[in-house]
Amino acid sequence: MAMVGGRNINVFIGLFTATATWVGGAYINGTAEIVYLPSKGLLWVQAPVGFALSLVIGGFFFVNPMRSKNYVTVMDPLQEIYGNVMGSLLFIPPLLGEVFWFAAILASLGATMRVILDIGGSLAIVISACTVILYTLLGGLYSVAYTDVIQLVFITLSLWICIPFALVNSATESIYYTATHESYQDPWIGKIEKQYLGRWLDDFFFLVLGSIPWQTYFQRVLSAASPGQGRLISYLSGLGCFLMAIPSVLIGAVAASTDWNQTSYGLPSPLERGESAMILPLVLHYLCPAYISVAGLGAVAAAAMSSADSALLSAGSMFAHNIYRKTLRKKATEMEVLWAMRTSMLVFGAAAAGLAFYSSSVYDLWFLSGELVYALLFPQLCCALFAPSTNAYGSAAGFLVGLLLRLLAGEPALSIPPAICYPACSLVNGTYSQLFPFKTFTVLVTVGTILAVSYVAVVLFRRNILPRRWDVCNIMGGASTLIPLQQMEKQMGLPMVALEENRD
Repeated sequence: MAMVGGRNINVFIGLFTATATWVGGAYINGTAEIVYLPSKGLLWVQAPVGFALSLVIGGFFFVNPMRSKNYVTVMDPLQEIYGNVMGSLLFIPPLLGEVFWFAAILASLGATMRVILDIGGSLAIVISACTVILYTLLGGLYSVAYTDVIQLVFITLSLWICIPFALVNSATESIYYTATHESYQDPWIGKIEKQYLGRWLDDFFFLVLGSIPWQTYFQRVLSAASPGQGRLISYLSGLGCFLMAIPSVLIGAVAASTDWNQTSYGLPSPLERGESAMILPLVLHYLCPAYISVAGLGAVAAAAMSSADSALLSAGSMFAHNIYRKTLRKKATEMEVLWAMRTSMLVFGAAAAGLAFYSSSVYDLWFLSGELVYALLFPQLCCALFAPSTNAYGSAAGFLVGLLLRLLAGEPALSIPPAICYPACSLVNGTYSQLFPFKTFTVLVTVGTILAVSYVAVVLFRRNILPRRWDVCNIMGGASTLIPLQQMEKQMGLPMVALEENRD
């Protein structure tokens, strides 16, 4: 029951938990931060539209092939097509993605708790991590789903209650005027300069397509009673994600329109103090009455909790189901798998808490958490579902090519210089910036590599250019050591992930 909730999560609960999964602390804080930053602005806030389109595309193309085959995790089709060895290797990107995402959420939650309780950032992160880990361990998917319902309602009501007070504060200029006119800083509507169009498109495609191959997403739609319900949950949650960004956009606009010298915060401004990542809790704390700001700050904490538990449960589920049960111990009992999941959640939670101490920007860490999944896992999932003739050789080659291209492109957030300078690569303030859409380029090259190498491998073995005994991945048939997913689940008699008939 802990992984897919017995596949009987109703549409109402599924809608709320899927929406709350994406509408987390990083989503709310990050959206407000980008609107507030003079160098960005509203036009650079891509997550609301990107996530909404991602959920629509996921529901239209991916839910049916995943749910109709009763998969449990996003890794299941990869292990079936490419084998357990490649499955274990492909487990690394989503694991790192979930841990980085959890770290970003904890950093956001720690910043909020620091404002609410006036405690140190490190202590706030530790308290937040312990709270999330504890209640996720206790109830699995059901505890996550039902707390998501409460948290999402609380987030919606609390933020909308705070916004009128922030808008009419005497220190705040009209956001309609500051959208297009310079007041205390550049207009918050922002602009996209021509030389940055390639990066903007790259980031947008990354959000749309790179948000699909996450276990946090598939855990919701795979827990639905039928593929039809899974698609409905995906479509409606996309609309929910978009609507939930409106309060954050307004708060970011208020922050950009505020004379902070007229508040108790004083000067220098949050931007000059390097506290732009905390702009949403700062607006609630300094521009709203105390009795109102407490509710708003609590909403931010609830938002962070709603995504943190999902990331933790997803990482633990993939390790227990795809690594422990299918690779390390194929005869493991249900209780063993459950304890493996709980232990892994403790380890991953501790690792994420450690990373959260080094987060300088919520948005940077949030983007970084998805780039590995976008560049490495999305091409593999597409090929496994829609090009099943591909094989482990193509998968391995695609993984290697994608990993090299992404690493050699550098990472400014981690001060890693690029070894490959794509067209329009520029040096700004001592840091190289890739303006070419290299992430999407990497995805396309990876897909091409998987298809081409898979085809060449089959031709080489089929025409006996290479001897069959060299076929270590057994793509040409014969005795296989792999156990099909559905046969293995049935033999082990695991009610937790019992296979059911397609009721769509």
